[in-house]
Amino acid sequence: MSERLRVHVDPEKCQGHARCKALAPELFELDEYGNAHEAGDGTVPPGLEDKAWLAKANCPEIAIDVTEE
Repeated sequence: MSERLRVHVDPEKCQGHARCKALAPELFELDEYGNAHEAGDGTVPPGLEDKAWLAKANCPEIAIDVTEE
């Protein structure tokens, strides 16, 4: 059985590039300033694990953490 993933955006690091939202709109939301945060509690639904890792890899500020639970 695969581990469940969770994403988290560090609000201190996020600069609003929104690449995560473009790559994985199911996992991220933007606030009124364009800064990203995880959707809901950050749990990655089955089938979207690749998108979580892709968003992390493409964040220029290294603001996204993906953890396995």
